[in-house]
Amino acid sequence: MTPDDICTFIYTSGTTGPPKGCVISHGNYRSMLDMIHEVNVLGEDERTYLYLPLAHSFALLIQFGTFYLGATLAYWERDPLKILPNLAAMKPTYFPSVPRIFEKIYTAATAKAEKAGGIQKRIFWWAIEVGKKARQAERDGRKPGFLLQRQYEIADRLVLSNIRNLFGGRLKLAVSGAAPINPDILRFFDAAGVLVLEGWGMTETSTAATIATPDDFKFGTIGRPFSGVEVKIADDGEILAKGANIFQGYYKNEEATREALVDGWLHTGDVGEIDEDGFLKITGRKKDIIITAGGKNITPANIEGEIKQCQWVSQCVVIGDRRPFLTALVTLDAEEVATLAKEDEAIPEDPASWADNERIRALIAAHIEKANEKFARVEQVKKFEILPQDFSQEGGELTPTMKVKRAVVADKYEPQIEKLYSG
Repeated sequence: MTPDDICTFIYTSGTTGPPKGCVISHGNYRSMLDMIHEVNVLGEDERTYLYLPLAHSFALLIQFGTFYLGATLAYWERDPLKILPNLAAMKPTYFPSVPRIFEKIYTAATAKAEKAGGIQKRIFWWAIEVGKKARQAERDGRKPGFLLQRQYEIADRLVLSNIRNLFGGRLKLAVSGAAPINPDILRFFDAAGVLVLEGWGMTETSTAATIATPDDFKFGTIGRPFSGVEVKIADDGEILAKGANIFQGYYKNEEATREALVDGWLHTGDVGEIDEDGFLKITGRKKDIIITAGGKNITPANIEGEIKQCQWVSQCVVIGDRRPFLTALVTLDAEEVATLAKEDEAIPEDPASWADNERIRALIAAHIEKANEKFARVEQVKKFEILPQDFSQEGGELTPTMKVKRAVVADKYEPQIEKLYSG
């Protein structure tokens, strides 16, 4: 067997078109393993909890790395309701996952305080702010002053330790990949002592191209390129990558291969920028950028991320390409709304009636109005529609890593979209 021999075929998620089969060689994955071992992503004593589709490139890399080192790996039970109990029982040190899972845990961590209100809510968010100050002092190489140290001890006892315990209490590092995540969620977990960092790559890079480590990261960026990877920004803002981990091409699709690989550079389809310290930031997907009727270019992921921070929202897709203003399709988090229905008599227990319920609409509208304050007028959502059911893989709207297939959603819910613009 040689490095040029084929290791596997992995099909892309199909978020921007039909899935394509990526041909990945043994040399591609060997180079990827060498890169992650160089930066000590995994150690022999690591205990990893894996919530990812096993055929996904990220999951495959974690499995290869774990088996190579002889570390411990636990697989999720294919039941989303068991993720938190699994984490508490297994007590992992390393947790690679996708944004939706961290968003759900964030909701679980904040919902109780938000529901309690009053002094409990104020104490909760005070503790988070104290945690942020303590983390910053540590990273500045400063010992927290007497007052901050005492405040932190109280904050940790009342709030922060409880958040760590949601992950089992022993977590050293979590990695979020496959889609963007709101940096505010990352800062929230960091305040509690749970470091969640973003990585970036794609099936075509045999999993990854950049890496953020506990000693070298910036929230809101996806880290720096691995030592064996070159990254540059094209004139139109597209991120290009080159390295030994770049795939061999698309299976039986020479045309797509020629479009993706040009002079050895992979055209990723992601748009981004590199800051003065060499950290890469994703600003959108070329095919996802909305160009309004007024000619404004808008990246929908940013406003979508803000709207999804609402505890009753599961998914959000912002619409507006060639339209006069932005609108949003929203799905509800059934677990959270069911809990709310038990406490609020204005909300019926029947899920079939939730999408049209005025109380739920008022709650979502208030959150969207608050989210809009962070954006320029042209980037604000003017109208929204609550869909009758959540997105799912079975329904065709989600990939196995819970990324939304925007084209599928736009086609499937065209009548609801047209209604938003006709009224």
